Amino acid sequence: MTVTTPPSNSAVPVQSSNPREWLIKNLFNTWYNTLLTLGITGLLLWMFAGFITWARTEAKWDVIPANLSLFLVGRFPNDQYWRLWILLTLICLLSGVTWGFLARNVPVLFSQNTVIMISVIGMMMTVVPVGIPYRILLIGMVLLVVAAAWGGKKLGKTKPDLTKWLPFSWFILLIFGVWLIGGGLGLESVSSNLWGGLMLTLLMSVISILLCFPLGVVLALGRQSSLPIIRFLSIGYIEIIRGLPLITILFMGQVLVPLFLPEGMRPDRILRAIVGLTMFSSAYLAENVRGGLQAIPRGQIEAAKALGLNTPLTLGLIVLPQALKISIPSIVGQFISLFQDTTLLAIVGLVELLGISRSILANPKFLGRYSEVYIFIGILYWVFCYLMSRASRKLEQQLNTDRH
Repeated sequence: MTVTTPPSNSAVPVQSSNPREWLIKNLFNTWYNTLLTLGITGLLLWMFAGFITWARTEAKWDVIPANLSLFLVGRFPNDQYWRLWILLTLICLLSGVTWGFLARNVPVLFSQNTVIMISVIGMMMTVVPVGIPYRILLIGMVLLVVAAAWGGKKLGKTKPDLTKWLPFSWFILLIFGVWLIGGGLGLESVSSNLWGGLMLTLLMSVISILLCFPLGVVLALGRQSSLPIIRFLSIGYIEIIRGLPLITILFMGQVLVPLFLPEGMRPDRILRAIVGLTMFSSAYLAENVRGGLQAIPRGQIEAAKALGLNTPLTLGLIVLPQALKISIPSIVGQFISLFQDTTLLAIVGLVELLGISRSILANPKFLGRYSEVYIFIGILYWVFCYLMSRASRKLEQQLNTDRH
């Protein structure tokens, strides 16, 4: 008689190592790795010490607080700042609610790392070079996000069906925000020539991302289509746009688009720039999505057909969810690239974050402050790119259905 032993359910023990063991294993395991580690560490410390010395003794950081409003909102009228504060309040409120809804099944909403991060952000708000009332408002925004997250988690547990309304709420907020910024329909109109700085960069990035994503998905599906006309048109669009530099497309949008419209019709410069960014990014996004589509096994499509699903249902329920999940890193990478590509808008006359920086550096009071200004806007770009990357990793973890 053969006796079989059932497999053990105990997990394989994970070998843990303290920081000292990790350093010895990865950085000091051989004599040449030790020399490389010491040399690179010494070089980085020397560069960091030089930067700190320059930042404390030679740099003239007064250019930042003196022009902070220009960096953030450009030449937006001072008496209309209340619109931007209302918009920021709504963004913080909806961000907190979204956070709470998405984390409704997490045992602890405010973990130790989260509390530390919120505390650091709160302390940073107290040293922002603005007046005391504005600092109080900024601290209130942080507290609003925390309170909204707590309330969103409570509401998400009792009414989880409301989660499906979150994307629609963000879309409505975007439309409302554009109305607040631009005016009209009862509000005093603010010319788009006065929009600028970080506000214009974020606005154009968000709108371009929302437009290029569905267009890129349609182009990717069109390139995989069995209909020759649709496939050839999609391939032609993708290859032509990818073969042109972005600056060429932006100039075409600014100069050539009005030539094809009726006399007297001239779209806003910001609208033309958004069209250029959307056209350019959608072509690259289509190739990212196509890579995800090709990773789906053919057997899943055949199984869907065997179950009686038609082509739209197969794409919507079987193929696209898996393809988009696979393509998340490359899609978010394209979004980050689009956000950084907005710096080219300064060449076509739009005063986004880089464009307003050039205007500030042209001021005789701040001539030669290139390092201070570019370090500041570099930090702003890094913060938003890191947030997108962080959100991408969180989304991958939530959608990782292959975990055991």
